[in-house]
Amino acid sequence: MPIIDHSKKVFINDRDENTFIGIDLPFRKSSGQEGYFASSTFTIDAVKNNIRNLLKTKKGERLMQPNLGLNLDKFLFENFTDDTLLAIQNEILNTINTWLPFVEVKDLNIEMDELSDLGKNRLNVKVIFNITRDPNTLDSVNVTI
Repeated sequence: MPIIDHSKKVFINDRDENTFIGIDLPFRKSSGQEGYFASSTFTIDAVKNNIRNLLKTKKGERLMQPNLGLNLDKFLFENFTDDTLLAIQNEILNTINTWLPFVEVKDLNIEMDELSDLGKNRLNVKVIFNITRDPNTLDSVNVTI
């Protein structure tokens, strides 16, 4: 997960396939020149991995970064009301704005999975976003907790 960097850096245009942005998920050994782990060559893929990791990381789980992540699992066994939905949305938006300030959230869909064998104990989160420096890169991430 990224650490907030306030230095000015050139925006990567994804034109050079020899420039690697971040580690690709799931972790696997590289078969090319990017290093030991396979890496993503597109900025949007790296941002999707960052959002997915941020949503699945619990607060306190990351060493030396105790405020990184969310505690979405605490909402799993709560009654799914409008207040609960608003609390989940606010927590997700605040966390993304803190740790990924270069991401602009366009839409946030949160629903409890009622068709599951587990009952209403599965939370589906869909984040539709774009990168602020390139507003045409609209993409989405789906996470199930």
